[in-house]
Amino acid sequence: MIRFRQKRLTFEMAVRMVADTVMVNTALLTALALRYMWAVGVEGGVVLAQAVFRQSVIAYLNSFWLLTPLSLTIFYLSGFYTHGRAYRGRYKALVIAQAVSLSILIYGFLSFLFPDAISLPRSVVFLTWFLTLALLIGARLWSKLWITLQNAERRLRASPAIHHDRAGNVLVIGGAGYIGSALLPKLLREGYRVRLLDSLIYGIEPIQNTLHHPRLELMHADFRQIDKVVGAMRDIDAVVHLGAIVGDPACALDEALTTEVNSMATRMIAEVAKGSGVGRFIFASTCSVYGASDQLLDEFSALEPLSLYARSKIASEKVLRQLTDANFAPTILRFATIYGLSERPRFDLVVNLLTAKALVEGQITIQGGEQWRPFLHVDDAALAVLKALKAPPSAVNNQIFNVGSDEQNLTIQQVGEIIHRIVPTAELISRGMDTDKRNYRVNFSKIRGSLDFIPQRTIEQGVHQIVEAIQSGQIKDYKDAKYNNARFLSEGGAYLLAPRQSGWNYDLVNQTSPQSLVAASG
Repeated sequence: MIRFRQKRLTFEMAVRMVADTVMVNTALLTALALRYMWAVGVEGGVVLAQAVFRQSVIAYLNSFWLLTPLSLTIFYLSGFYTHGRAYRGRYKALVIAQAVSLSILIYGFLSFLFPDAISLPRSVVFLTWFLTLALLIGARLWSKLWITLQNAERRLRASPAIHHDRAGNVLVIGGAGYIGSALLPKLLREGYRVRLLDSLIYGIEPIQNTLHHPRLELMHADFRQIDKVVGAMRDIDAVVHLGAIVGDPACALDEALTTEVNSMATRMIAEVAKGSGVGRFIFASTCSVYGASDQLLDEFSALEPLSLYARSKIASEKVLRQLTDANFAPTILRFATIYGLSERPRFDLVVNLLTAKALVEGQITIQGGEQWRPFLHVDDAALAVLKALKAPPSAVNNQIFNVGSDEQNLTIQQVGEIIHRIVPTAELISRGMDTDKRNYRVNFSKIRGSLDFIPQRTIEQGVHQIVEAIQSGQIKDYKDAKYNNARFLSEGGAYLLAPRQSGWNYDLVNQTSPQSLVAASG
């Protein structure tokens, strides 16, 4: 399988290099043709036209053999055929512009050194640069433009929005957490009646601004208690399950507790929801389930979890899929690495943590740096949940969606450079290899096409949020345990109860180890 993938990648790279060869030479020939037409149409004269034609043929023959391999070499070094394929939008256009410009500049310098062997008129050099740039950017970005046009056409042809007789009753489990505190205001603004089931281990502050809203009901309870969950399901139309121990370090503290909270409780909650006739169930999963891969991953890609957190989420996904039938069809949202501020801030997330360190300590320390991650602002994560709630059942029932933005597939080094541009007084330091082996880039076209989900925030905006919060005194000490899941739990989080053993659940989590998944697929 690995050998086949390598052959396929080599073939794809060869095809792209051939296509680029054609485009570079097309640009050169077109530039020479335009110069010829100018000579014939403006300057006039058959003799001059013949002379220019001969000069153009000689110029092409003297130039293409150097310009073509020179361009392909620089394109390769710029990542056109490897890591750069994951770049999106303006950043990808910038990388292409840099590579093409560098190719033309080097060619121009060589033609200056060897004018007898290599020579092109200046106008042709400029036109070749412009046409090559246009062809390469157009060829690489046409798919994005096509998707945008399709979405616009779909919206124009779409029937008027469906108006429900009532907004509906939504149970949000774990709604006082990082994503939940960003989701609650959106649900209330949309007219939903919200019941919040949460143990409030991080306090009441995250929901303080919505606590007294007339359409919000708070149930202060542990979602592992079946009687509380049964009571919470009464008269509910949809469930949003956000409750979990989140993050690799926090989950690694106590495997038994993580297994109980993240997957055992999910099965119990889903069974109660199904038995209560709840038609819509939205579950918060993670892109960490992909683990490490050099491929661009979609919802059908192999899962290679590298942590207990990821394995517990895969176990929960499997449980939900097993419970699916005609009347109960959950929606699974695999969130990208989240950043930004919500009413319950976190500083155990890479963008938030590096920004705080840059501002407070004057250093941005990158471990490794070449590992890829997809990123998503917490407010956009909440927006994705809302989109899934409002979508027609046919669009979301029994579906898995990667939630994020193609443009925000970035390396940790690129994240550090973004933060450094915003906090230039901080020192950017790169150190060795990171012990965190996760490395993945994710395709988000499914949620964009199915739910018209387009993230509204960028990493730059998230970094500015953190900077303003610290400078204004809103965040007084980013190292406070309440901002770090693992530190809070290790220092005696209020709900650290002795886990209730459940054999099936531990077996299921263990079945999602990389070795077990490989054995099962073999």
